[in-house]
Amino acid sequence: MDNVLKFSRGRVPLLISMPHAGLRLTPAVEAGLVDEALSLPDTDWHIPHLYDFAAELGASTLAAEYSRFVIDLNRPSDDKPLYAGATTGLFPSILFDGVPLFKDGLAPSAEERATYLEQIWTPYHQMLEQELARLRDEFGYALLFDAHSIRGHIPHLFEGRLPDFNLGTFNGASCDQELAKRLEATCAQAGDYSHVLNGRFKGGHITRHYGDPANNIHAVQLELVQATYMDEFVPFRYRPDLAEPTRVVLRQLVEGMIEWGKIKYGC
Repeated sequence: MDNVLKFSRGRVPLLISMPHAGLRLTPAVEAGLVDEALSLPDTDWHIPHLYDFAAELGASTLAAEYSRFVIDLNRPSDDKPLYAGATTGLFPSILFDGVPLFKDGLAPSAEERATYLEQIWTPYHQMLEQELARLRDEFGYALLFDAHSIRGHIPHLFEGRLPDFNLGTFNGASCDQELAKRLEATCAQAGDYSHVLNGRFKGGHITRHYGDPANNIHAVQLELVQATYMDEFVPFRYRPDLAEPTRVVLRQLVEGMIEWGKIKYGC
C-alpha cells in the first residue's frame, strides 16, 4: 500500500497528529461496508484544513490517509480496550451509532487485516515515534498534540452532549500538569465554548503511549465537537462561519503549547 500518511516536518518541537482524518478505503473494506457507512460518517472531517495554520507556526504535522474503517491508528496493536463501556476497536466492527459496519460475511479477512496492521498502522506509528525522537534530540523535549473531532451527541457512546473542547491527558499521566492547566485556561477564556479536561475522552492510545513527561515528551489529545466548525451530518460540509472563531482558539492552544515549552525548558 502506498500513500498511507502525509507528513510535514516543522521547525519547532511540536507535532500535530491527525490519525482519523483519512478517507481512503481498501477494496475489501469498501466492498463490505453497509450503506450507512459509505459516507464515512465517523471520520474526523476536515481536520488537516482546520489546523492548516500549523505550518506558519512551525509545527510538524502527521495525518492518516486511510479511513479508521480500515484500521484505527489510535488503538493499540493488540486491540486492548481503552475505555469501559461502548467503544470501537483496532478493526472497527460497528459505527459510532452501534450499527454493524460490515454486511454479513463481508468483513475483511484476518489476513487482510494483518496487512493493514503492517502497512498502515505500523508506518504511522514509526513516523510518530521517529519525529518525537528527533524533536527531543534536537530541542531537549517534544510536544504532541493529537487532533480529533466527533459529533457532539452519540447516545451509543456517551450520555448527553459533549463539551465543545475535550482535552485529554490520561488523567495527568501524559503531560506536565502546568501544561494541562495552561490549555484548560485557554479554553476557559473562550467564553463562547464549553470545555472539559479528562472527561469522556481522556486520550487514546497515541496520547497514552507516547506521552512520557518524565522523559520530556508531553502529549495532549483534543476531541473537538464537530458542530463548532462543520455540519455534523451528510454531506459533512465545512462551515467557515463556524470554523473561523474555532480556529482562533485552536491556534491559541497550539501557540500556548509552544510557548509553555520555551518557558519550561528555557529555550
